[in-house]
Amino acid sequence: MRHALMYHGGFERNARNLKAGVSTFEGTDGAVHDIPAWPANADGLHFGYMEKAGKKFCVVRVSDRTADVILTNEMVVEPGRHLGFGKRFGAEPTLVDDDALILTLLEDIIKKNADTAASGELLDIRKRFKDTKKK
Repeated sequence: MRHALMYHGGFERNARNLKAGVSTFEGTDGAVHDIPAWPANADGLHFGYMEKAGKKFCVVRVSDRTADVILTNEMVVEPGRHLGFGKRFGAEPTLVDDDALILTLLEDIIKKNADTAASGELLDIRKRFKDTKKK
């Protein structure tokens, strides 16, 4: 299974306007930019991330084929722990083939959002993901 992480703009400028289904973000140039479609070969989980000051990349959105969840509490990505060594963020979506790493990222996000309205939807995404892996 292949998972993807995609840039959703700068955190300070865009986090307050993020909603499920959003397809644009405001760039540092003040212009509105489209969030590209998820890659066709990314058949697993999708994570939208934003950049905070200091080059901190934070997941702000998690989706699968059923749900699109905006996180109440963003999760700072730890590249080695969540993506694997050698993976970097760039203009193109970051693709990750390692299900164990992605499950670690998802579970860290669930822990960070355990007391929020999003927790139930995140648990449902995890269940669907694990059910898919059993097949």
